[in-house]
Amino acid sequence: MTYVVVENCIKCKYMDCVEVCPVDCFYEGENMLVIHPDECIDCGVCEPECPAEAIKPDSEPGLDKWLKLNADMAKGWPNITVKRDPPPDAKEFDGKPGKFDAFFSENPGEGD
Repeated sequence: MTYVVVENCIKCKYMDCVEVCPVDCFYEGENMLVIHPDECIDCGVCEPECPAEAIKPDSEPGLDKWLKLNADMAKGWPNITVKRDPPPDAKEFDGKPGKFDAFFSENPGEGD
């Protein structure tokens, strides 16, 4: 089992999770984070740290799309281990439906 970053991270991109990860398995895209499933040790410390509740265990039903996206994007995005400020409009996007189709970007973020 692993943890998976899901749609609500898009355009919110809070980074509280990256600081608590003991194995540094978060990778940064332009407007969201992902977890590398082969690096995650399933410790679960990241899940309660996410203010947007955008981290889920992959045992929850319906997360296959997100598990694949996390695995694919982690291959090309830079590793992130240091918390930075979220986007200034993050709260406006928290909980907004349809963010993947409207806003997802494959572009990498800054990383460390």
